[in-house]
Amino acid sequence: MSGLLIAAPCSGSGKTTVTLGLMRAMRRRGMVIAPGKAGPDYIDPAFHTFASGEPCLNYDPWAMRPELLAANAAHAAANGLMLVVEAMMGLHDGAADGSGTPADLAAALDLAVILVVDCARMSHSVAALVRGYADYRGDIRVAGVILNKVGSDRHEMMLRDALTRVGTPVFGVLRQDGVLKLPERHLGLVQAGEHGTLETFIDYAADRIEATCDLDAIHRASSLSQTERVMSEVIRFKPFGQHIAVARDVAFAFSYEHLLFGWRRAGAEISFFSPLADEGPDAAADVVYLPGGYPELHAGRLQTAAAFRSGIAAAAKRGARIFGECGGYMVLGEGLVAADGARYEMLGLLPLVTSFAERRRHLGYRRVVPLDTTFFDGPMTAHEFHYATIVSEGAADRLFSVSDAASVDLGQAGLKRDNVAGSFMHLIDLVDPS
Repeated sequence: MSGLLIAAPCSGSGKTTVTLGLMRAMRRRGMVIAPGKAGPDYIDPAFHTFASGEPCLNYDPWAMRPELLAANAAHAAANGLMLVVEAMMGLHDGAADGSGTPADLAAALDLAVILVVDCARMSHSVAALVRGYADYRGDIRVAGVILNKVGSDRHEMMLRDALTRVGTPVFGVLRQDGVLKLPERHLGLVQAGEHGTLETFIDYAADRIEATCDLDAIHRASSLSQTERVMSEVIRFKPFGQHIAVARDVAFAFSYEHLLFGWRRAGAEISFFSPLADEGPDAAADVVYLPGGYPELHAGRLQTAAAFRSGIAAAAKRGARIFGECGGYMVLGEGLVAADGARYEMLGLLPLVTSFAERRRHLGYRRVVPLDTTFFDGPMTAHEFHYATIVSEGAADRLFSVSDAASVDLGQAGLKRDNVAGSFMHLIDLVDPS
């Protein structure tokens, strides 16, 4: 098994840009990359797919069972792919209880760690920082570093000299470069599908990686893993039905690839439709899934998308199960209030009105227990990240009881009315399935 974890001491160090450039540079060399993203992020994987040409799976050491992590990695190994996973936050940062860190993932999958260090405001101190990260745990292997945001030849010399003294290989050096910056919004990076120049950006990042990094040394480091991945079946989320119609466009982009992968392996057919293109779900679908995204940025178009709205109404009327997560949940409601205070009419299948006029951040891992078995059989892990507030909720059944990563009871969440349900939770994995 060949595998890398591209990590950093903290967020904002440049690991996403490095990961994209590295994936594209390796792809140019004829390597087939299995891209991965540590943690619950649902935006970065689309960038990884764009850079590598392969579907990106999430590897979440807090929310996923060890056997699911191993099965996803085994899928890559069985197909001869090189696993390249981008970490989230800092190498040793995890959930509120301190578990589920990128280091935990590196240990579980025996991934070589490459540390991306923002050197803009340090010189010889880099040695103490890197040595600390390398020695903090004995069950992971920091194979080397890529020095980012280096200011000059003299600056680079000081950094290299310091790291030589502690025996840490320098795989590459990237200079300060304003071009190597991706635009952001409130949930993270602006989505890959909204970039008109993403191909140019990734190619430029790959050019810089090829010019300044030792790709042969990086590849050798990735091949040092001794863990054999045995492809085996693992219990995954059961498909909601036999034909699942999934909304997919820039307003509904936050579906986890490992969930769709599991549904396909279980024999379900998956089709896609674009609400923003005024498309409804396939009339043969017995399930409609509206994932999260940015419906608040496209509420006017969704309000007037007649074919989309009539298609969802017809699905509900014929008894198809309809499930919405986060943004999809808001669209299932009666109304959505935009940041400017304007209200837009949504699908009206759940008695819910949400608002962005007064933003409030909701962020963290969740454990959810379904309150009946209409959609789900047992406890699950999930992640919640949104800025919407609930203006009103009407008469409907509650969907989940919820606690956070520290096992604090958060009460009940989500709504269910007959064959329609949703919540703000992004579901990730099962908990102790039988």
